Amino acid sequence: MKIKVLLVEDHIMARMGTAIFIQNSEDLELVGQAEDGLSAVQMAQEVNADVILMDIGLPKIDGIEATKRIKEKGINSSILMLTSRDNEDDVYAALQSGADGYIMKGCNLDSLLSAIKSVSQKAAWLDPMIARLVLSGIQRQNLTPKEENINKYGLTKKELEVLSLISQGYSNKEISDKLVITISTAKAHVHNILSKLYVGDRVKATIKARNERLI
Repeated sequence: MKIKVLLVEDHIMARMGTAIFIQNSEDLELVGQAEDGLSAVQMAQEVNADVILMDIGLPKIDGIEATKRIKEKGINSSILMLTSRDNEDDVYAALQSGADGYIMKGCNLDSLLSAIKSVSQKAAWLDPMIARLVLSGIQRQNLTPKEENINKYGLTKKELEVLSLISQGYSNKEISDKLVITISTAKAHVHNILSKLYVGDRVKATIKARNERLI
């Protein structure tokens, strides 16, 4: 079954190029296009898309506000932010609005397809470039773990190591290789971290870790 995609992009050439990519993909189906944030919210209620590919810089209301409104309406579509913005404020505002993933414009088409597939399965996606940006922002602020916060969530030393790798965009397989543990152990650590932080996915864990100064 094809993944139904709603494309939201105000620049006509960018929208046309992405639309052609979606239409030519055997895994995707283009179910609608919108060129501003208000239209995106309206169409999200009508087309029942699996994934909304959402630009941030939209007229009327931006992609961040559109995402908030879509999520508030209880629409089940996953939202993947596709944007050229790469500063920390935009990244965190987008993710905190409820976006399920964030990928940079200019990425290769294989990466875009992987991101769409990932968020369609309710798995968070964070562009590696954005993951590095998040990590460098943390490092610039010289954030160190605070004992009271760690104790509050009951995170172990190993879980903090895994949390740090999650924030850098590492997959379970990469975490297992990095820490020389089995992939099942890596998955267990990730599951425990999400449970202890009361979050549903790796992106929200990264945001909470940053806000709580856990890494």
